[in-house]
Amino acid sequence: MAEAEDKDEEDGAAGLRKIIHVDMDAFFASVEQRDNPELRGKPVAVGGSGGRGVVAAASYEARKFGVRSAMPSVTAKRLCPDLIFVRHRFDAYKEASRQIRRIFEHHTPHVEPLSLDEAFLDVTEDRLGIGSATRIAELIRQEIRAKTKLTASAGVSYNKFLAKIASDQNKPDGICVIRPGQGADFVAGLPVRRFHGVGPKAEEKMKRLGIETGADLAAKDIDFLRSNFGSFADYLYRAARGIDLRPVRAHRVRKSVGGERTFSEDISSGAALRDTLENTIEYVWDSIERSKARGRTVTLKVKFTDFQNMTRSKSTSDWIESKSEFAEISRALLEEALPLPMPIRLMGLTLSNLDQGEDAKTEAPKDGQLSLL
Repeated sequence: MAEAEDKDEEDGAAGLRKIIHVDMDAFFASVEQRDNPELRGKPVAVGGSGGRGVVAAASYEARKFGVRSAMPSVTAKRLCPDLIFVRHRFDAYKEASRQIRRIFEHHTPHVEPLSLDEAFLDVTEDRLGIGSATRIAELIRQEIRAKTKLTASAGVSYNKFLAKIASDQNKPDGICVIRPGQGADFVAGLPVRRFHGVGPKAEEKMKRLGIETGADLAAKDIDFLRSNFGSFADYLYRAARGIDLRPVRAHRVRKSVGGERTFSEDISSGAALRDTLENTIEYVWDSIERSKARGRTVTLKVKFTDFQNMTRSKSTSDWIESKSEFAEISRALLEEALPLPMPIRLMGLTLSNLDQGEDAKTEAPKDGQLSLL
Protein backbone atom coordinates (compact mmCIF):
# COMPACT_ATOMS: atom_id res chain seq x y z
CA MET A 1 0.00 0.00 0.00
CA ALA A 2 1.24 3.48 -0.80
CA GLU A 3 1.68 5.56 2.32
CA ALA A 4 0.87 9.23 2.74
CA GLU A 5 4.00 11.37 2.61
CA ASP A 6 4.50 15.11 2.28
CA LYS A 7 6.48 14.86 -0.95
CA ASP A 8 6.08 16.15 -4.45
CA GLU A 9 6.66 12.87 -6.28
CA GLU A 10 2.95 12.48 -7.00
CA ASP A 11 3.24 15.31 -9.54
CA GLY A 12 6.68 14.34 -10.78
CA ALA A 13 5.86 12.80 -14.15
CA ALA A 14 5.29 15.36 -16.86
CA GLY A 15 1.69 15.66 -17.96
CA LEU A 16 0.21 13.77 -15.01
CA ARG A 17 -2.52 15.44 -13.05
CA LYS A 18 -2.75 15.71 -9.28
CA ILE A 19 -6.20 14.56 -8.18
CA ILE A 20 -7.66 14.42 -4.69
CA HIS A 21 -10.86 12.61 -3.79
CA VAL A 22 -12.30 13.75 -0.46
CA ASP A 23 -15.00 11.61 1.14
CA MET A 24 -16.63 12.55 4.41
CA ASP A 25 -16.83 9.79 7.00
CA ALA A 26 -20.39 8.51 7.58
CA PHE A 27 -21.53 12.05 6.77
CA PHE A 28 -25.22 12.13 7.68
CA ALA A 29 -24.75 10.05 10.82
CA SER A 30 -21.67 12.05 11.81
CA VAL A 31 -23.59 15.33 11.55
CA GLU A 32 -26.27 13.85 13.82
CA GLN A 33 -23.67 12.71 16.33
CA ARG A 34 -21.94 16.08 16.20
CA ASP A 35 -25.16 17.98 16.86
CA ASN A 36 -26.50 15.61 19.52
CA PRO A 37 -23.85 14.62 22.10
CA GLU A 38 -26.08 11.80 23.37
CA LEU A 39 -25.57 9.97 20.08
CA ARG A 40 -21.78 10.03 20.12
CA GLY A 41 -20.14 6.64 20.28
CA LYS A 42 -23.46 4.87 19.72
CA PRO A 43 -24.83 2.99 16.70
CA VAL A 44 -26.91 5.49 14.74
CA ALA A 45 -28.95 5.12 11.57
CA VAL A 46 -30.46 8.00 9.63
CA GLY A 47 -33.83 6.94 8.23
CA GLY A 48 -37.23 5.62 9.18
CA SER A 49 -37.46 2.99 11.92
CA GLY A 50 -40.84 1.58 10.90
CA GLY A 51 -41.59 -1.46 8.80
CA ARG A 52 -41.44 0.62 5.61
CA GLY A 53 -38.24 2.41 6.59
CA VAL A 54 -34.87 2.22 4.89
CA VAL A 55 -31.46 3.18 6.30
CA ALA A 56 -30.17 6.28 4.51
CA ALA A 57 -26.86 6.33 6.40
CA ALA A 58 -25.20 4.51 9.28
CA SER A 59 -22.54 5.49 11.79
CA TYR A 60 -19.36 3.46 12.03
CA GLU A 61 -20.59 2.06 15.33
CA ALA A 62 -23.63 0.69 13.46
CA ARG A 63 -21.57 -0.56 10.52
CA LYS A 64 -19.67 -2.90 12.85
CA PHE A 65 -22.91 -4.86 13.12
CA GLY A 66 -23.38 -5.01 9.36
CA VAL A 67 -25.82 -2.09 9.08
CA ARG A 68 -25.54 -0.42 5.66
CA SER A 69 -27.29 2.28 3.65
CA ALA A 70 -30.36 1.19 1.64
CA MET A 71 -30.89 -1.68 4.09
CA PRO A 72 -34.48 -2.17 5.31
CA SER A 73 -34.78 -0.76 8.80
CA VAL A 74 -36.21 -3.99 10.20
CA THR A 75 -33.11 -5.85 8.98
CA ALA A 76 -30.84 -3.21 10.48
CA LYS A 77 -32.62 -3.43 13.84
CA ARG A 78 -32.31 -7.20 13.81
CA LEU A 79 -28.56 -6.94 13.21
CA CYS A 80 -28.13 -4.24 15.85
CA PRO A 81 -30.87 -4.27 18.52
CA ASP A 82 -29.46 -1.11 20.14
CA LEU A 83 -29.54 0.84 16.87
CA ILE A 84 -30.82 4.41 17.30
CA PHE A 85 -32.86 5.79 14.39
CA VAL A 86 -33.01 9.52 13.68
CA ARG A 87 -34.93 11.28 10.94
CA HIS A 88 -32.86 12.98 8.27
CA ARG A 89 -32.18 16.73 8.49
CA PHE A 90 -31.14 17.69 4.99
CA ASP A 91 -30.81 21.37 5.84
CA ALA A 92 -28.08 20.52 8.36
CA TYR A 93 -26.29 18.28 5.87
CA LYS A 94 -26.48 20.91 3.15
CA GLU A 95 -25.04 23.59 5.43
CA ALA A 96 -22.12 21.36 6.40
CA SER A 97 -21.61 20.55 2.72
CA ARG A 98 -21.46 24.25 1.86
CA GLN A 99 -18.79 24.81 4.51
CA ILE A 100 -16.74 21.94 3.11
CA ARG A 101 -17.14 23.21 -0.43
CA ARG A 102 -15.72 26.59 0.57
CA ILE A 103 -12.67 24.83 1.99
CA PHE A 104 -12.14 23.03 -1.31
CA GLU A 105 -12.45 26.24 -3.31
CA HIS A 106 -9.88 27.92 -1.07
CA HIS A 107 -7.34 25.57 -2.66
CA THR A 108 -8.60 25.11 -6.23
CA PRO A 109 -11.40 26.24 -8.54
CA HIS A 110 -11.43 22.76 -10.08
CA VAL A 111 -13.94 21.01 -7.81
CA GLU A 112 -16.29 18.32 -9.09
CA PRO A 113 -18.86 17.50 -6.40
CA LEU A 114 -20.12 13.93 -6.40
CA SER A 115 -22.70 14.37 -3.67
CA LEU A 116 -23.12 16.40 -0.50
CA ASP A 117 -20.27 14.49 1.13
CA GLU A 118 -17.63 13.85 -1.53
CA ALA A 119 -15.83 15.56 -4.38
CA PHE A 120 -12.90 15.36 -6.78
CA LEU A 121 -10.34 18.18 -6.77
CA ASP A 122 -7.72 18.83 -9.42
CA VAL A 123 -4.81 20.54 -7.67
CA THR A 124 -2.28 20.28 -10.51
CA GLU A 125 -2.09 24.05 -10.10
CA ASP A 126 -3.35 25.04 -6.65
CA ARG A 127 -4.33 28.53 -5.60
CA LEU A 128 -1.91 28.75 -2.68
CA GLY A 129 1.11 27.49 -4.60
CA ILE A 130 1.67 24.58 -2.23
CA GLY A 131 2.57 22.19 -5.03
CA SER A 132 2.18 18.92 -3.12
CA ALA A 133 -1.20 17.21 -3.56
CA THR A 134 -0.56 15.14 -0.44
CA ARG A 135 0.07 18.25 1.64
CA ILE A 136 -3.04 19.93 0.24
CA ALA A 137 -5.15 16.88 1.09
CA GLU A 138 -3.84 16.92 4.67
CA LEU A 139 -4.54 20.65 5.02
CA ILE A 140 -8.07 20.18 3.70
CA ARG A 141 -8.76 17.39 6.19
CA GLN A 142 -7.42 19.56 9.02
CA GLU A 143 -9.55 22.53 7.95
CA ILE A 144 -12.68 20.39 7.71
CA ARG A 145 -12.13 19.07 11.23
CA ALA A 146 -11.47 22.55 12.62
CA LYS A 147 -14.42 24.27 10.92
CA THR A 148 -17.10 21.56 10.94
CA LYS A 149 -15.99 19.17 13.72
CA LEU A 150 -16.33 16.35 11.18
CA THR A 151 -13.72 13.98 9.76
CA ALA A 152 -12.89 13.26 6.14
CA SER A 153 -10.81 10.68 4.34
CA ALA A 154 -8.80 11.48 1.22
CA GLY A 155 -7.25 9.68 -1.70
CA VAL A 156 -4.45 11.25 -3.74
CA SER A 157 -3.39 10.02 -7.15
CA TYR A 158 -2.92 10.90 -10.79
CA ASN A 159 -6.45 10.04 -11.96
CA LYS A 160 -9.99 9.99 -10.62
CA PHE A 161 -10.46 6.23 -10.47
CA LEU A 162 -7.35 5.68 -8.35
CA ALA A 163 -8.02 8.71 -6.11
CA LYS A 164 -11.53 7.45 -5.34
CA ILE A 165 -10.30 3.96 -4.49
CA ALA A 166 -7.52 5.44 -2.35
CA SER A 167 -9.93 7.57 -0.30
CA ASP A 168 -11.64 4.38 0.91
CA GLN A 169 -8.41 2.59 1.73
CA ASN A 170 -7.76 4.01 5.19
CA LYS A 171 -11.23 5.04 6.31
CA PRO A 172 -12.27 6.56 8.59
CA ASP A 173 -10.21 9.73 9.02
CA GLY A 174 -7.33 8.53 6.85
CA ILE A 175 -5.38 9.30 3.71
CA CYS A 176 -3.82 7.12 1.03
CA VAL A 177 -1.53 8.13 -1.84
CA ILE A 178 -1.10 6.14 -5.06
CA ARG A 179 1.86 7.56 -6.96
CA PRO A 180 2.67 7.40 -10.68
CA GLY A 181 3.78 3.92 -11.61
CA GLN A 182 1.94 2.32 -8.69
CA GLY A 183 -1.60 2.30 -10.07
CA ALA A 184 -1.70 -1.04 -11.92
CA ASP A 185 0.02 -2.92 -9.09
CA PHE A 186 -2.26 -1.33 -6.50
CA VAL A 187 -5.41 -2.27 -8.41
CA ALA A 188 -4.12 -5.81 -9.06
CA GLY A 189 -4.35 -6.69 -5.38
CA LEU A 190 -7.84 -5.34 -4.82
CA PRO A 191 -10.95 -7.51 -4.62
CA VAL A 192 -13.26 -6.69 -7.55
CA ARG A 193 -15.93 -5.53 -5.09
CA ARG A 194 -13.79 -2.43 -4.49
CA PHE A 195 -14.26 -1.31 -8.10
CA HIS A 196 -16.89 1.40 -8.32
CA GLY A 197 -20.06 0.00 -9.88
CA VAL A 198 -19.35 -3.63 -8.96
CA GLY A 199 -22.15 -4.60 -6.60
CA PRO A 200 -22.97 -7.93 -4.95
CA LYS A 201 -24.54 -9.46 -8.05
CA ALA A 202 -21.68 -8.41 -10.33
CA GLU A 203 -19.19 -9.72 -7.80
CA GLU A 204 -21.02 -13.03 -7.70
CA LYS A 205 -20.99 -13.27 -11.50
CA MET A 206 -17.30 -12.44 -11.63
CA LYS A 207 -16.48 -15.14 -9.11
CA ARG A 208 -18.29 -17.68 -11.27
CA LEU A 209 -16.03 -16.55 -14.12
CA GLY A 210 -12.90 -16.92 -11.99
CA ILE A 211 -12.47 -13.17 -11.42
CA GLU A 212 -11.87 -12.21 -7.80
CA THR A 213 -9.13 -9.57 -7.94
CA GLY A 214 -7.97 -6.75 -10.14
CA ALA A 215 -5.24 -9.04 -11.44
CA ASP A 216 -7.83 -11.62 -12.48
CA LEU A 217 -9.78 -8.91 -14.25
CA ALA A 218 -6.70 -7.60 -16.06
CA ALA A 219 -6.03 -11.11 -17.35
CA LYS A 220 -9.30 -11.10 -19.33
CA ASP A 221 -9.31 -9.59 -22.80
CA ILE A 222 -11.83 -6.98 -23.90
CA ASP A 223 -13.85 -9.43 -26.02
CA PHE A 224 -14.36 -11.72 -23.03
CA LEU A 225 -15.45 -8.81 -20.86
CA ARG A 226 -17.83 -7.43 -23.48
CA SER A 227 -19.46 -10.80 -23.99
CA ASN A 228 -20.13 -11.07 -20.26
CA PHE A 229 -20.61 -7.48 -19.10
CA GLY A 230 -21.76 -5.53 -22.15
CA SER A 231 -21.17 -1.78 -22.00
CA PHE A 232 -19.68 -2.16 -18.51
CA ALA A 233 -16.71 -3.99 -20.05
CA ASP A 234 -14.77 -0.97 -21.32
CA TYR A 235 -14.75 0.59 -17.86
CA LEU A 236 -13.64 -2.69 -16.26
CA TYR A 237 -10.86 -3.17 -18.81
CA ARG A 238 -9.38 0.29 -18.14
CA ALA A 239 -9.92 0.20 -14.39
CA ALA A 240 -8.09 -3.12 -14.05
CA ARG A 241 -5.04 -1.36 -15.51
CA GLY A 242 -5.38 1.76 -13.34
CA ILE A 243 -6.37 3.87 -16.35
CA ASP A 244 -8.83 6.76 -16.19
CA LEU A 245 -8.63 9.71 -18.58
CA ARG A 246 -11.66 11.60 -17.28
CA PRO A 247 -10.90 15.21 -16.30
CA VAL A 248 -12.19 16.85 -13.15
CA ARG A 249 -15.08 18.92 -14.46
CA ALA A 250 -15.95 21.91 -12.36
CA HIS A 251 -18.25 23.33 -15.03
CA ARG A 252 -19.94 22.05 -18.12
CA VAL A 253 -23.00 22.71 -20.24
CA ARG A 254 -25.71 20.55 -18.77
CA LYS A 255 -28.26 18.57 -20.71
CA SER A 256 -29.72 17.18 -17.50
CA VAL A 257 -29.43 17.39 -13.74
CA GLY A 258 -29.91 14.31 -11.67
CA GLY A 259 -28.57 11.66 -9.41
CA GLU A 260 -28.43 7.93 -8.94
CA ARG A 261 -27.64 5.60 -6.09
CA THR A 262 -26.14 2.11 -6.14
CA PHE A 263 -27.29 0.02 -3.20
CA SER A 264 -25.20 -2.22 -0.97
CA GLU A 265 -28.12 -4.67 -1.04
CA ASP A 266 -30.65 -5.23 -3.80
CA ILE A 267 -34.09 -3.74 -3.16
CA SER A 268 -37.34 -5.38 -4.21
CA SER A 269 -40.23 -4.38 -1.95
CA GLY A 270 -42.46 -1.49 -2.93
CA ALA A 271 -42.15 0.05 0.53
CA ALA A 272 -38.36 0.09 0.41
CA LEU A 273 -38.39 1.45 -3.15
CA ARG A 274 -40.72 4.30 -2.15
CA ASP A 275 -38.60 5.22 0.86
CA THR A 276 -35.43 5.14 -1.24
CA LEU A 277 -37.11 7.33 -3.85
CA GLU A 278 -37.84 9.96 -1.18
CA ASN A 279 -34.15 10.09 -0.23
CA THR A 280 -33.18 10.35 -3.90
CA ILE A 281 -35.64 13.21 -4.43
CA GLU A 282 -34.01 15.12 -1.57
CA TYR A 283 -30.49 14.68 -2.96
CA VAL A 284 -31.39 15.43 -6.53
CA TRP A 285 -33.51 18.48 -5.79
CA ASP A 286 -30.60 19.96 -3.84
CA SER A 287 -28.48 19.68 -7.00
CA ILE A 288 -31.25 21.17 -9.12
CA GLU A 289 -31.52 24.14 -6.77
CA ARG A 290 -27.76 24.70 -6.71
CA SER A 291 -27.52 24.55 -10.49
CA LYS A 292 -30.55 26.86 -10.87
CA ALA A 293 -31.82 24.46 -13.52
CA ARG A 294 -35.32 24.52 -14.98
CA GLY A 295 -36.60 21.60 -17.00
CA ARG A 296 -39.72 19.98 -18.37
CA THR A 297 -38.90 16.26 -18.22
CA VAL A 298 -38.44 13.98 -15.20
CA THR A 299 -36.90 10.55 -15.76
CA LEU A 300 -36.80 7.65 -13.33
CA LYS A 301 -34.09 5.06 -13.94
CA VAL A 302 -33.64 1.70 -12.27
CA LYS A 303 -30.99 -0.94 -12.90
CA PHE A 304 -32.01 -4.51 -12.20
CA THR A 305 -29.82 -7.20 -10.68
CA ASP A 306 -29.07 -8.51 -14.19
CA PHE A 307 -27.67 -5.03 -15.11
CA GLN A 308 -30.54 -4.24 -17.49
CA ASN A 309 -31.89 -0.71 -17.22
CA MET A 310 -35.47 0.52 -17.22
CA THR A 311 -36.45 4.19 -17.55
CA ARG A 312 -39.77 5.98 -17.24
CA SER A 313 -40.21 9.65 -18.18
CA LYS A 314 -42.86 12.33 -18.04
CA SER A 315 -42.76 15.77 -19.66
CA THR A 316 -44.78 18.84 -18.77
CA SER A 317 -45.77 21.88 -20.80
CA ASP A 318 -44.43 24.29 -18.16
CA TRP A 319 -41.11 24.48 -16.35
CA ILE A 320 -40.80 22.28 -13.27
CA GLU A 321 -39.63 24.79 -10.71
CA SER A 322 -40.78 23.44 -7.34
CA LYS A 323 -39.62 20.48 -5.29
CA SER A 324 -43.21 19.41 -4.68
CA GLU A 325 -43.94 19.14 -8.39
CA PHE A 326 -40.69 17.29 -9.06
CA ALA A 327 -41.47 14.90 -6.20
CA GLU A 328 -45.06 14.33 -7.32
CA ILE A 329 -43.97 13.38 -10.85
CA SER A 330 -41.17 11.15 -9.54
CA ARG A 331 -43.56 9.26 -7.26
CA ALA A 332 -46.05 8.81 -10.08
CA LEU A 333 -43.34 7.35 -12.32
CA LEU A 334 -42.40 4.80 -9.68
CA GLU A 335 -45.99 3.81 -9.02
CA GLU A 336 -46.56 3.27 -12.73
CA ALA A 337 -43.55 0.94 -12.84
CA LEU A 338 -44.55 -1.17 -9.84
CA PRO A 339 -44.44 -4.07 -9.36
CA LEU A 340 -40.95 -4.48 -10.75
CA PRO A 341 -40.04 -7.80 -12.41
CA MET A 342 -36.95 -8.30 -10.24
CA PRO A 343 -34.93 -6.54 -7.50
CA ILE A 344 -32.91 -3.47 -8.40
CA ARG A 345 -29.35 -2.44 -7.57
CA LEU A 346 -29.60 1.22 -8.61
CA MET A 347 -32.18 4.01 -8.71
CA GLY A 348 -31.81 7.44 -10.30
CA LEU A 349 -33.76 10.57 -11.12
CA THR A 350 -33.00 13.29 -13.67
CA LEU A 351 -34.49 16.58 -14.75
CA SER A 352 -33.91 17.25 -18.45
CA ASN A 353 -35.26 19.25 -21.38
CA LEU A 354 -33.61 22.19 -19.65
CA ASP A 355 -34.07 25.89 -20.23
CA GLN A 356 -31.13 26.68 -22.50
CA GLY A 357 -31.71 30.39 -22.02
CA GLU A 358 -30.24 30.15 -18.53
CA ASP A 359 -26.53 30.17 -17.87
CA ALA A 360 -25.94 26.46 -18.39
CA LYS A 361 -22.47 26.41 -16.89
CA THR A 362 -23.04 24.78 -13.54
CA GLU A 363 -21.49 22.31 -11.19
CA ALA A 364 -20.38 19.10 -12.82
CA PRO A 365 -22.48 15.98 -12.55
CA LYS A 366 -21.96 13.72 -9.62
CA ASP A 367 -21.17 10.07 -9.84
CA GLY A 368 -20.64 7.44 -7.23
CA GLN A 369 -22.86 6.33 -4.42
CA LEU A 370 -25.19 9.14 -5.26
CA SER A 371 -23.98 10.68 -8.49
CA LEU A 372 -25.21 13.53 -10.55
CA LEU A 373 -25.71 12.66 -14.18
